[in-house]
Amino acid sequence: MSLTSVKQFFSQHAPDIDVIELEQSTATVALAAEGHGVEPAQIAKTLALRVGDDVILIVTRGDARLDNKKYKARFGTKARMLGFDEVEAETGHPVGGVCPFGLAKPHSIYCDLSLKAYDIVVPAAGATNAAVHINPQRIVELTGAEWIDVSET
Repeated sequence: MSLTSVKQFFSQHAPDIDVIELEQSTATVALAAEGHGVEPAQIAKTLALRVGDDVILIVTRGDARLDNKKYKARFGTKARMLGFDEVEAETGHPVGGVCPFGLAKPHSIYCDLSLKAYDIVVPAAGATNAAVHINPQRIVELTGAEWIDVSET
């Protein structure tokens, strides 16, 4: 369902973007960077977090870490990642394939400013071996995401 929902999302909203499926796993930043021939920072990892009763997704560059002070200033609470078992139920995507496209439920989506360092980033596409090559601003346009600054620099 997950890879299919992402392919349907792009078919409807951005038919010019192809979902790339590799033979090997790209479930980690290092594997994804190797598989797509880019540096780890160019991988756009999607973090699923809980803010009160809500789930949010933050897309950040692959080598970035959340800055706890910035996060708390922005969201008013400590960063709390979803549990492994919650991720797929909330997003429709398995861990290692989480992305802001083709979600099972609507969630607020944020893109960290760290992504702007690259013209093209590589987020997962709903499976542990699938991704897309996309401009960071296009992620924002397609998902209605908001730019924020919550990563360590």
